[in-house]
Amino acid sequence: MTITVTTKFISYAAATRLIEAALAHAASKGWRVAALVVDPAGHPVALRRMDGVPAPVVDYATDKAYTAGTLGKSSRAFGERMNSAPGLTLGAANRPRTCAWDGGIALFEDGTLVGGIGVSGAAGPEDLECAERAAESVGLEWA
Repeated sequence: MTITVTTKFISYAAATRLIEAALAHAASKGWRVAALVVDPAGHPVALRRMDGVPAPVVDYATDKAYTAGTLGKSSRAFGERMNSAPGLTLGAANRPRTCAWDGGIALFEDGTLVGGIGVSGAAGPEDLECAERAAESVGLEWA
């Protein structure tokens, strides 16, 4: 019987690089966003909010990152799953931090879930684009 398991967590250094890349991509497009990275348990590792981004947007980015980082799938995929089964939507509405909006992706290193990133503040597809460019910038896979 195995008593313990080893879990990989995204490093603070990688999390800050992800956020810098997401914000740089947003800035290059003229978007203003907040980005947050979580570990696989959903705990925040790093956060940044661009000037002029309303404070509630940080919560949206947090929820997107939490959803993706803990479930191992994008916040969009979570939303698609909820739409396919109305009973699930009712249950999900009672769960804190889950979010079905675009902009959250799960991050993988060599097939192992290491965390998630959530971006919010632009339109959903734009938030998603920032998250994906960030993952590419550090060589992580995503879902």
